[in-house]
Amino acid sequence: MSRPETPRPTDPVEMTAVELVSAYAAGTLSPVEATEAVLAAITARDTDINAYCLVDPDRALVQAKDSEARWQSGHVRGLLDGVPISIKDIFLTEDWPTRRGSLSIGPEGPWPVDSPVAARVREDGMVIVGKTTTPEIAWKGVTDSPLTGITRNPVDPTRTPGGSSGGSAAAVAAGMGPVSVGTDGGGSVRIPAAFCGIVGFKPTHGRIPLYPASPFGPLAHGGPLTRTVEDAALLLDILALPDPRDPTALAPTLTTFRGQIQREVRGVTAAYSPTLGYVRPDPEVEAIVSGAVNALETAGLRVSAADPGFADPRDAFDVMWAAGAAAMLANFPAGARENADPGLRRVWEYGETLSATDYLDARAVAAQVAITMGTFHAAYDILLTPTVPITAFEAGHDVPPGSDMSDWPDWTPYTYPFNLTQQPALSIPAGRTKDGMPVGLQIVGPRHSDDLVLAVGRFAEAVLSAR
Repeated sequence: MSRPETPRPTDPVEMTAVELVSAYAAGTLSPVEATEAVLAAITARDTDINAYCLVDPDRALVQAKDSEARWQSGHVRGLLDGVPISIKDIFLTEDWPTRRGSLSIGPEGPWPVDSPVAARVREDGMVIVGKTTTPEIAWKGVTDSPLTGITRNPVDPTRTPGGSSGGSAAAVAAGMGPVSVGTDGGGSVRIPAAFCGIVGFKPTHGRIPLYPASPFGPLAHGGPLTRTVEDAALLLDILALPDPRDPTALAPTLTTFRGQIQREVRGVTAAYSPTLGYVRPDPEVEAIVSGAVNALETAGLRVSAADPGFADPRDAFDVMWAAGAAAMLANFPAGARENADPGLRRVWEYGETLSATDYLDARAVAAQVAITMGTFHAAYDILLTPTVPITAFEAGHDVPPGSDMSDWPDWTPYTYPFNLTQQPALSIPAGRTKDGMPVGLQIVGPRHSDDLVLAVGRFAEAVLSAR
């Protein structure tokens, strides 16, 4: 017996990017109406959530009217022409300040340059409604900063949305825009996606060009945050277009990601590792993810229990992270240390003690983990894990209050290893706990297998939503 089809939403703030474009094409909705609805949602909801650090209604409506004219004339510019989008306040945006959550970066500018992310979005005709909050220089896995204060989780505003792309995830989860773009240097797209119950994708390093170069170097990725895997694939098709300012960017793909997500994945070999060999997840989180994996196995994935075989690479990650932070902050103006987030100040001070040899030793560890994963993927197409071993905790704290943890990587051990290896990793909703908090399932693939990870994610999304 077939399940009844879920009715499509008619409220623009509940619609996906794909649904908005379909409505524009059918003439049942205009980009102006969609943008007005998103702006109204921001006005109504963001006082409690604090997902946006900049909103420009006048400029957004100009973009929306231009898009409306293109739809009416039949000369649409791109894949998501007229779809409202937000951008994390780490990416440069022309004529808007990029303050990176820091009191040490003033708004005065000038701000003459778009990052590759902002440039591709504009070229596609999307409507940039504003910029989303970030912890200072995107340094941690929650979202609060001396500049913008505390960002909260729309599912439960007493809790954190995660980070560092927490503003982007909260905006999408709260209906304040269907899609956003964040950064991920240790889990910063996947963590808030899991905590807020949405989709977050970290593609292979270099798939989304970045400029200026991130001080976090090989750890740094850009990535979409969306409500569906299909929206993530379409947005990635836009964001992955070439830009000459990133010498590490990958060559253009020969196919489209949106064209690959419907491919057949039944029979794909998947390893399920609930602990990576060293993590102790919350029992309820593990039970929810195990249940999701069992459903995927029943639906056709070939699932085996297997750990990847590497030891926790936390020390190497900490060295690379601290070195990058110290390098960036060294260029900040006098007084920046005193004005910085206290946790960031500790990371800065640690980074200043590191040598080039320390950094290269950490890179060697990262390379060995990547080699181990390369061998692992010769046997298994994908790896499945929880995204985060806990659910969202009280907002305004770097670690769960009352825990024995001291730093944010303590509670996100599933994410940062795959920044060290530069592999694609996707978080999709796996279910909710008894108290209603979202839990994420992480899908990891070999380098350059972004299309496979998205296709498995789309399959998993369909299976899990039908339960």
